[in-house]
Amino acid sequence: MDLPTRGGTIRRQLPNPRELRPLLRFRPPRLDRTRARLERAADVGDIRRIARRVTPTAPFDYTDGAANSEETARRNRRAFLDAELRPTVLRDVATVDTSTEILGQRSELPLGIAPTGFTRMMHSAGELAGARAAGRAGIPYALSTMGTTSIEELAEQVPDTRRWFQLYTWHDHRERARELVDRAQAAGYDTLLVTADTATGGQRHRDHRNGMTIPPQLTPRTLLDASYRPRWWIDFLTTEPLTFATLSSSSGDSMGQIMKVFDPALSWADIAWIREAWDGSLVIKGIQTPQDARRAVDTGVDALYLSNHGGRQLDRAPVPLLELPEVRRAVGPEVPIILDSGITSGGDVLAALALGADFTMIGRAYLYGLMAGGQQGVERVLEILRAEIEVGMRLLGVRSIAEIGPEHARLHWREPRA
Repeated sequence: MDLPTRGGTIRRQLPNPRELRPLLRFRPPRLDRTRARLERAADVGDIRRIARRVTPTAPFDYTDGAANSEETARRNRRAFLDAELRPTVLRDVATVDTSTEILGQRSELPLGIAPTGFTRMMHSAGELAGARAAGRAGIPYALSTMGTTSIEELAEQVPDTRRWFQLYTWHDHRERARELVDRAQAAGYDTLLVTADTATGGQRHRDHRNGMTIPPQLTPRTLLDASYRPRWWIDFLTTEPLTFATLSSSSGDSMGQIMKVFDPALSWADIAWIREAWDGSLVIKGIQTPQDARRAVDTGVDALYLSNHGGRQLDRAPVPLLELPEVRRAVGPEVPIILDSGITSGGDVLAALALGADFTMIGRAYLYGLMAGGQQGVERVLEILRAEIEVGMRLLGVRSIAEIGPEHARLHWREPRA
């Protein structure tokens, strides 16, 4: 049958059932709705949207938010989005290797999972889910002093995962910090991250507005919030009480007690006793300027960790990605540099490596996965990042992490410093 069109006629016919049949592919309904949602997620932004739907407002905003106006968090992301990746073409990239070495051991990806506090508040599976996912991916997992799983339990449950420990020190209670160092060492953690940017806690306006408490409390407001997020509350109320497991065996920890962990008197002199007490790799986390980077190297640490705490401490703080080239020039090529704050894609990882980092860490990105689906969610985030890194490497024209260099990225929007 010929039908008239503006450009003439077009011949149409009835569909042939034999040709139509292969096109009809109806998937049976999935019983595991969590896995089905995660598989539909194309990037970390999709994972974040799932997390927001299934997690109560206060825990989600605690993860998603930052200090004061949250300008630092926005600048962190803007720096990555404005970084230009520069391909080298006509290279044989039939095979790419995403693995790298960091602090004496191999990691299957150039990223690890950063230390995060209160993790079981985001999902009842907490640190164990993150550490198991990290172990399956062959990357390191860092446990926070403020974690909700103890040093010893994590080591017992995930003996094959490479474990790092993040240390806060107490003002006038250094013996407790020394005890944590000894416990982590005895439990087989190979790297100690000393956090240096927490003289006090940052001002988190979202948490204040939400009436955020640790642990969360049942109020008319939270009960209303729970009415359409029942799974989170069922898990929260039917699993072990939320505690800072490394610090305390009680569930009565308050925000006031949390603040006591931050030490305004911590100084460069303290790195000496920590270095003496710790036999493994020692890293200072929270370096934000070339001056402090040089000073940290002089103390004998094994690596620098550029971080502004994801924008959660000082608002309008330096952006690690923007400081990275100058820090690299200041400390030279031999000092390992780890970087976080704002990484949500494989392209972000590649930009950081090209601009001078040796390794990267993810915090919020993995927590979005945890909130969206426990261990499955974290694994999905790592799958997404792995695929993005592999595709990005091929398009950049590199076969290994070692081949990524300064020619592969440019801080496009900002004039270079003199």
